[in-house]
Amino acid sequence: MSIPLLNISKLNKTFQTNKGPVHALHQIDLNIKEGELITVIGPSGCGKSTLLKIIAGLDLQYDGEVALDGEPISRPGIDKGFIFQEPRLFPWLTVEKNIAADLSLKNPEVRRKVDELIELVRLTGFEKSYPRELSGGMAQRVAIARALLRKPKVLLLDEPFGALDAFTRAHMQEVLLDIWQKNRTTMIFVTHDIDEAVFLANRIVILKPRPGSIRSVVTVDLPFPRKKSSISFQEIRFKVMNEFEQIEELELIDSSGI
Repeated sequence: MSIPLLNISKLNKTFQTNKGPVHALHQIDLNIKEGELITVIGPSGCGKSTLLKIIAGLDLQYDGEVALDGEPISRPGIDKGFIFQEPRLFPWLTVEKNIAADLSLKNPEVRRKVDELIELVRLTGFEKSYPRELSGGMAQRVAIARALLRKPKVLLLDEPFGALDAFTRAHMQEVLLDIWQKNRTTMIFVTHDIDEAVFLANRIVILKPRPGSIRSVVTVDLPFPRKKSSISFQEIRFKVMNEFEQIEELELIDSSGI
Protein backbone atom coordinates (compact mmCIF):
# COMPACT_ATOMS: atom_id res chain seq x y z
CA MET A 1 0.00 0.00 0.00
CA SER A 2 1.42 3.40 -1.00
CA ILE A 3 1.95 6.04 1.70
CA PRO A 4 -0.49 8.97 1.26
CA LEU A 5 0.96 12.32 0.27
CA LEU A 6 -1.31 14.10 2.75
CA ASN A 7 -2.36 12.52 6.03
CA ILE A 8 -4.95 14.15 8.28
CA SER A 9 -5.69 12.30 11.51
CA LYS A 10 -8.10 13.20 14.33
CA LEU A 11 -8.05 16.88 13.36
CA ASN A 12 -10.03 19.16 15.67
CA LYS A 13 -10.21 22.94 15.45
CA THR A 14 -11.86 25.31 17.95
CA PHE A 15 -12.12 29.09 17.60
CA GLN A 16 -12.32 31.25 20.71
CA THR A 17 -14.92 34.02 20.31
CA ASN A 18 -16.57 36.62 22.55
CA LYS A 19 -19.56 34.30 22.79
CA GLY A 20 -17.44 31.32 23.76
CA PRO A 21 -15.65 28.51 21.91
CA VAL A 22 -16.82 27.47 18.43
CA HIS A 23 -15.94 23.92 17.43
CA ALA A 24 -15.18 24.34 13.70
CA LEU A 25 -13.75 20.91 12.80
CA HIS A 26 -14.27 17.59 14.55
CA GLN A 27 -12.28 14.37 14.16
CA ILE A 28 -11.30 14.86 10.52
CA ASP A 29 -9.55 11.75 9.16
CA LEU A 30 -8.49 11.93 5.51
CA ASN A 31 -5.69 10.48 3.41
CA ILE A 32 -4.93 11.90 -0.06
CA LYS A 33 -2.68 10.15 -2.54
CA GLU A 34 -0.18 11.90 -4.77
CA GLY A 35 -1.77 13.02 -8.03
CA GLU A 36 -5.37 13.00 -6.77
CA LEU A 37 -7.84 15.79 -7.45
CA ILE A 38 -10.11 16.03 -4.42
CA THR A 39 -13.12 18.31 -4.14
CA VAL A 40 -14.47 19.38 -0.74
CA ILE A 41 -18.10 20.38 -0.56
CA GLY A 42 -20.62 21.15 2.16
CA PRO A 43 -23.02 23.78 3.53
CA SER A 44 -21.78 27.19 4.62
CA GLY A 45 -20.08 27.08 8.00
CA CYS A 46 -18.90 23.48 7.79
CA GLY A 47 -15.20 24.39 7.91
CA LYS A 48 -14.12 23.94 4.28
CA SER A 49 -11.90 27.03 4.17
CA THR A 50 -10.62 26.38 7.69
CA LEU A 51 -9.50 22.91 6.61
CA LEU A 52 -7.61 24.37 3.63
CA LYS A 53 -5.88 26.99 5.78
CA ILE A 54 -4.68 24.31 8.21
CA ILE A 55 -3.29 22.21 5.34
CA ALA A 56 -1.59 25.34 3.96
CA GLY A 57 0.10 26.00 7.29
CA LEU A 58 -1.76 29.31 7.68
CA ASP A 59 -3.47 28.12 10.88
CA LEU A 60 -1.40 26.06 13.31
CA GLN A 61 -3.74 26.23 16.32
CA TYR A 62 -5.44 22.83 16.19
CA ASP A 63 -5.42 19.37 17.73
CA GLY A 64 -4.54 16.25 15.77
CA GLU A 65 -2.03 15.48 13.05
CA VAL A 66 -1.61 17.00 9.58
CA ALA A 67 1.39 15.78 7.61
CA LEU A 68 2.54 16.40 4.04
CA ASP A 69 4.87 13.82 2.52
CA GLY A 70 5.50 12.38 5.97
CA GLU A 71 6.42 15.73 7.58
CA PRO A 72 4.14 17.58 10.03
CA ILE A 73 2.93 20.88 8.57
CA SER A 74 4.40 23.61 10.75
CA ARG A 75 4.37 26.71 8.53
CA PRO A 76 3.32 28.05 5.10
CA GLY A 77 5.67 27.25 2.23
CA ILE A 78 6.03 26.94 -1.53
CA ASP A 79 5.32 23.21 -1.24
CA LYS A 80 1.69 24.19 -0.55
CA GLY A 81 0.25 26.46 -3.27
CA PHE A 82 -2.89 28.41 -2.31
CA ILE A 83 -5.40 29.90 -4.77
CA PHE A 84 -8.00 32.26 -3.28
CA GLN A 85 -11.35 33.26 -4.75
CA GLU A 86 -9.72 36.54 -5.84
CA PRO A 87 -6.60 36.21 -8.03
CA ARG A 88 -4.46 38.55 -5.84
CA LEU A 89 -2.09 39.60 -8.60
CA PHE A 90 0.39 42.47 -8.44
CA PRO A 91 -1.35 45.20 -10.50
CA TRP A 92 1.96 46.83 -11.54
CA LEU A 93 3.39 43.61 -13.04
CA THR A 94 2.66 41.95 -16.38
CA VAL A 95 1.35 38.39 -16.68
CA GLU A 96 4.81 36.88 -17.10
CA LYS A 97 6.27 38.94 -14.23
CA ASN A 98 3.32 38.06 -11.96
CA ILE A 99 4.02 34.39 -12.61
CA ALA A 100 7.76 34.80 -11.98
CA ALA A 101 7.14 37.09 -8.95
CA ASP A 102 10.38 37.05 -6.91
CA LEU A 103 12.22 34.99 -9.55
CA SER A 104 14.14 36.66 -12.36
CA LEU A 105 12.99 36.20 -15.94
CA LYS A 106 16.62 36.78 -16.93
CA ASN A 107 17.33 33.30 -15.58
CA PRO A 108 16.99 31.00 -18.64
CA GLU A 109 15.42 28.17 -16.60
CA VAL A 110 12.84 30.51 -15.04
CA ARG A 111 12.12 31.99 -18.48
CA ARG A 112 11.58 28.53 -19.96
CA LYS A 113 9.27 27.41 -17.16
CA VAL A 114 7.23 30.63 -17.26
CA ASP A 115 6.78 30.27 -21.01
CA GLU A 116 5.68 26.64 -20.58
CA LEU A 117 3.16 27.59 -17.91
CA ILE A 118 1.75 30.47 -19.97
CA GLU A 119 1.06 27.95 -22.71
CA LEU A 120 -0.34 25.40 -20.23
CA VAL A 121 -2.86 27.87 -18.77
CA ARG A 122 -3.80 29.10 -22.26
CA LEU A 123 -2.50 32.67 -21.97
CA THR A 124 -0.14 32.73 -24.96
CA GLY A 125 -0.21 36.24 -26.42
CA PHE A 126 -0.99 37.89 -23.06
CA GLU A 127 2.52 37.72 -21.59
CA LYS A 128 2.92 41.52 -21.52
CA SER A 129 -0.63 42.28 -20.39
CA TYR A 130 -1.40 43.80 -16.98
CA PRO A 131 -4.06 42.46 -14.56
CA ARG A 132 -6.43 45.34 -15.41
CA GLU A 133 -6.45 44.08 -19.02
CA LEU A 134 -7.48 40.53 -18.06
CA SER A 135 -10.84 38.90 -17.42
CA GLY A 136 -11.51 37.26 -14.07
CA GLY A 137 -10.86 33.79 -15.48
CA MET A 138 -7.60 34.87 -17.11
CA ALA A 139 -6.41 36.45 -13.86
CA GLN A 140 -7.09 33.20 -11.98
CA ARG A 141 -5.06 31.31 -14.57
CA VAL A 142 -2.14 33.63 -13.87
CA ALA A 143 -2.47 32.89 -10.14
CA ILE A 144 -2.54 29.14 -10.82
CA ALA A 145 0.53 29.39 -13.07
CA ARG A 146 2.38 31.37 -10.39
CA ALA A 147 1.67 28.63 -7.84
CA LEU A 148 2.66 25.83 -10.24
CA LEU A 149 6.01 27.50 -11.02
CA ARG A 150 7.05 26.70 -7.44
CA LYS A 151 6.22 23.01 -8.03
CA PRO A 152 4.01 22.59 -4.95
CA LYS A 153 3.38 19.12 -3.56
CA VAL A 154 -0.26 20.11 -3.18
CA LEU A 155 -2.31 22.93 -4.73
CA LEU A 156 -5.14 24.23 -2.53
CA LEU A 157 -7.99 26.05 -4.26
CA ASP A 158 -10.58 27.87 -2.14
CA GLU A 159 -13.63 28.40 -4.38
CA PRO A 160 -11.43 29.90 -7.12
CA PHE A 161 -14.25 30.11 -9.67
CA GLY A 162 -16.97 31.31 -7.30
CA ALA A 163 -16.96 34.92 -8.57
CA LEU A 164 -17.04 34.00 -12.26
CA ASP A 165 -20.06 33.92 -14.57
CA ALA A 166 -21.42 30.50 -15.57
CA PHE A 167 -19.78 30.43 -19.02
CA THR A 168 -16.35 31.45 -17.73
CA ARG A 169 -16.67 29.05 -14.81
CA ALA A 170 -17.34 26.11 -17.14
CA HIS A 171 -14.34 27.12 -19.26
CA MET A 172 -12.11 27.36 -16.18
CA GLN A 173 -13.15 23.87 -15.09
CA GLU A 174 -11.95 22.56 -18.44
CA VAL A 175 -8.68 24.52 -18.14
CA LEU A 176 -8.04 23.23 -14.61
CA LEU A 177 -8.63 19.63 -15.66
CA ASP A 178 -6.25 20.10 -18.58
CA ILE A 179 -3.59 21.46 -16.20
CA TRP A 180 -4.13 18.60 -13.76
CA GLN A 181 -3.99 15.90 -16.43
CA LYS A 182 -0.75 17.29 -17.88
CA ASN A 183 0.93 18.16 -14.56
CA ARG A 184 -0.61 15.64 -12.14
CA THR A 185 -0.24 18.10 -9.28
CA THR A 186 -2.21 16.94 -6.25
CA MET A 187 -5.15 19.33 -5.84
CA ILE A 188 -7.73 19.98 -3.12
CA PHE A 189 -10.56 22.11 -4.48
CA VAL A 190 -13.24 23.68 -2.25
CA THR A 191 -16.57 24.45 -3.92
CA HIS A 192 -20.27 25.00 -3.19
CA ASP A 193 -21.24 23.67 -6.63
CA ILE A 194 -22.20 19.97 -6.80
CA ASP A 195 -21.85 19.78 -10.59
CA GLU A 196 -18.37 21.31 -10.35
CA ALA A 197 -17.40 18.84 -7.62
CA VAL A 198 -18.48 15.82 -9.69
CA PHE A 199 -16.98 17.20 -12.91
CA LEU A 200 -13.50 17.67 -11.45
CA ALA A 201 -12.92 15.11 -8.73
CA ASN A 202 -11.46 11.68 -8.25
CA ARG A 203 -13.16 11.80 -4.84
CA ILE A 204 -15.64 14.18 -3.24
CA VAL A 205 -15.33 14.88 0.49
CA ILE A 206 -18.73 15.93 1.86
CA LEU A 207 -18.64 17.92 5.11
CA LYS A 208 -21.52 18.50 7.49
CA PRO A 209 -21.66 21.53 9.84
CA ARG A 210 -21.75 22.23 13.60
CA PRO A 211 -19.13 21.00 14.09
CA GLY A 212 -17.55 20.48 10.65
CA SER A 213 -16.96 16.78 10.12
CA ILE A 214 -16.81 14.34 7.24
CA ARG A 215 -20.24 12.92 6.43
CA SER A 216 -19.04 10.80 3.52
CA VAL A 217 -16.45 10.45 0.78
CA VAL A 218 -17.81 9.72 -2.71
CA THR A 219 -15.55 8.14 -5.32
CA VAL A 220 -16.10 9.52 -8.83
CA ASP A 221 -15.06 6.64 -11.07
CA LEU A 222 -15.80 8.32 -14.40
CA PRO A 223 -13.40 8.75 -17.32
CA PHE A 224 -12.33 12.17 -18.55
CA PRO A 225 -13.62 14.19 -20.30
CA ARG A 226 -16.93 14.02 -18.47
CA LYS A 227 -20.33 15.02 -19.78
CA LYS A 228 -22.61 16.61 -17.21
CA SER A 229 -25.64 15.37 -19.15
CA SER A 230 -24.58 11.70 -19.06
CA ILE A 231 -26.52 9.16 -17.00
CA SER A 232 -23.44 8.09 -15.03
CA PHE A 233 -22.64 11.72 -14.15
CA GLN A 234 -26.21 12.35 -13.02
CA GLU A 235 -26.18 9.19 -10.89
CA ILE A 236 -23.20 10.45 -8.88
CA ARG A 237 -24.69 13.94 -8.76
CA PHE A 238 -27.89 12.45 -7.31
CA LYS A 239 -25.85 10.53 -4.72
CA VAL A 240 -24.12 13.73 -3.57
CA MET A 241 -27.41 15.65 -3.62
CA ASN A 242 -29.00 12.95 -1.48
CA GLU A 243 -26.23 13.38 1.10
CA PHE A 244 -26.96 17.13 1.19
CA GLU A 245 -30.68 16.52 1.68
CA GLN A 246 -29.94 14.24 4.62
CA ILE A 247 -27.67 16.90 6.14
CA GLU A 248 -30.47 19.47 5.78
CA GLU A 249 -32.96 17.08 7.42
CA LEU A 250 -30.63 16.58 10.38
CA GLU A 251 -30.17 20.35 10.64
CA LEU A 252 -33.93 20.84 10.78
CA ILE A 253 -34.27 18.21 13.49
CA ASP A 254 -31.48 19.77 15.55
CA SER A 255 -32.90 23.29 15.23
CA SER A 256 -36.41 22.14 16.21
CA GLY A 257 -35.10 20.29 19.27
CA ILE A 258 -36.81 17.02 18.30
